Amino acid sequence: MQNISCPTEVPLALDCLKSLDTFGILLRSGLTLMTFISLLVYTEEVVYFFQKFPNPKKTSIIWVTGAAPVIGTAACFGMWIPRSTLITDLTSATYFAIVIHKFLIMMIEECGGDDEFLERCANDTLKISTGPCCCCCPCLPYPKITRRTLFWLKLGTFQFALLRLVFTLLSIVLWTNGNFDAYDLSITCATIWINPFVGILTIIALWPVGIMFKHLAPVLKSKNIIAKYALHQSILILSQLQASIINILAMNGVIACSPPFSSNARGTAMNQQLLIIEMFIITLTSRAFYRRRYEELNSVDQHEEDNQGNAKIQLNGPPLDGQDYA
Repeated sequence: MQNISCPTEVPLALDCLKSLDTFGILLRSGLTLMTFISLLVYTEEVVYFFQKFPNPKKTSIIWVTGAAPVIGTAACFGMWIPRSTLITDLTSATYFAIVIHKFLIMMIEECGGDDEFLERCANDTLKISTGPCCCCCPCLPYPKITRRTLFWLKLGTFQFALLRLVFTLLSIVLWTNGNFDAYDLSITCATIWINPFVGILTIIALWPVGIMFKHLAPVLKSKNIIAKYALHQSILILSQLQASIINILAMNGVIACSPPFSSNARGTAMNQQLLIIEMFIITLTSRAFYRRRYEELNSVDQHEEDNQGNAKIQLNGPPLDGQDYA
């Protein structure tokens, strides 16, 4: 009897409004206000970045800081219009795929760009045995940092930004034909084939970001790169892993249906409400770490500084080998 009384289709927006009680109206109004405040904070940040930061750097920072407001806004639209959930989720996923690439570019730009990065790290090597791909493979070689190595790192994140957009468009086309359903994991549905492949691409894209972060964390410590990376990973976990866990619970009947919402639709609504709150907090936290002025990194290499210091000691110190330089 419980399965018969539970709706099978996602309700319309008007049906959701009619089913709301006073608490539901206040809750959704508060969540919508949080989304609006997040957009205002992000807009103010964008104006600040345009005024204070140079062009290559500000573009990457604007993309990266926009992840939380964009995901929160998409979740807010999905909350009010449940049947738009597929579109809003795919939009958020596509945007964050671009953010992964932009975060890698941002770390390089914080070093002064490609040329400055290569000059600073010309004699360094990269530790590629990092997560999420090869953290259990310490025997991997340590490639030297060259322009070719930098190209492959950028390609590793760019491929995900491009292919995520391609798979998003493909999913929407298949959805219009009834061949794509986020809750249908049967072998005849395209979801079971597309999602694992997208997951593999995500892991491949996160690998270059982890490699670059491990190498530049000491260099960019003064620019709060550790906190920025933690926020970046938090958005990834909350927007991807949290949704997957809630969907699995809903499909297994752990989350009960509540007309006009089915179990799956109610689980999606819960995830959207949580995302709005979480992205609101991350937006305010990101403002504290991004909206500030930083001193530019010293362009002089550390080895050159040591050589200059040794030269000063020799010039100002006692004569060597008993020779008189007077």
